Amino acid sequence: MPQTFHFISGLPRSGSTLLSGILLQNPRFHAGMTSPVGSLCSAVLGQVSAGSEFAPVVGRDKRRALLRGLFDTYYADVDRDIVFDTNRSWCAKMPLVHDLFPQAKVIACVRNVAWIMDSFERMYRANPYEHTRLFGAAGARGTVYSRLEGLAQHDQTVGHAWSALRDAFYGEHASSLLVVDYELLARAPAKVMRLVYEFLGEPYFEHDFDNVEYDAEEFDAQLGAPGLHKVKSQVKFSPRPTVIPPDLFDRFNQMSFWNDKAGSAANVIAVQPAQQGEPS
Repeated sequence: MPQTFHFISGLPRSGSTLLSGILLQNPRFHAGMTSPVGSLCSAVLGQVSAGSEFAPVVGRDKRRALLRGLFDTYYADVDRDIVFDTNRSWCAKMPLVHDLFPQAKVIACVRNVAWIMDSFERMYRANPYEHTRLFGAAGARGTVYSRLEGLAQHDQTVGHAWSALRDAFYGEHASSLLVVDYELLARAPAKVMRLVYEFLGEPYFEHDFDNVEYDAEEFDAQLGAPGLHKVKSQVKFSPRPTVIPPDLFDRFNQMSFWNDKAGSAANVIAVQPAQQGEPS
């Protein structure tokens, strides 16, 4: 029986790894950290579309078959019915996702951007002897301002994901998008996961939110960002103060556009702005 594919996307440091760890408890589901399938799709298209010498001999149907084959091949060794492929780029590729998998759902994990930046900054400060690759050139690591303003650029870790999410949120396929706020997932995982299952059209599985496991130690080490994808076993909410300057916090605090659904057909699971705090 062919596998069913869904997608996990959204913002970094917003619970996609936590969500994958929870979903993995269901024996019918496969989920993980970022896979290379999205990048492979882009690379293949670059070789067979406009500007390539092969474009005239590889038509639309064959291009579609090539990309569909990437999924089947990459996940051929996964013995589970439903596969969630994770990549921040899927939000920017909604027309492609819809054409390849018309019934597919995209879950976009989000978080107040100010707290995303705080999370990155905490990680940087916790590893003062590591030149993490998250910040590119040495100059970008100089101060909290250069670090966080660099991450916010449209082609960088946070900026690109944020722009891609806006693309999907206001696009023509927004009805197949579910925005899940990390804070609410941390506060009320059972309630949020029931809504996720409803969105997917799948029977609910009783998850153990006190024993969620996920880690990618080797991957995080090569990035110079230890603990980037490590999930604490117990899902819980723990308020904490920010470590970034107030002017930066205020700037990024204004970027949670998903709290206003006007003009979008997307589905949103999020706390009201007045209720927001910060989960650990």
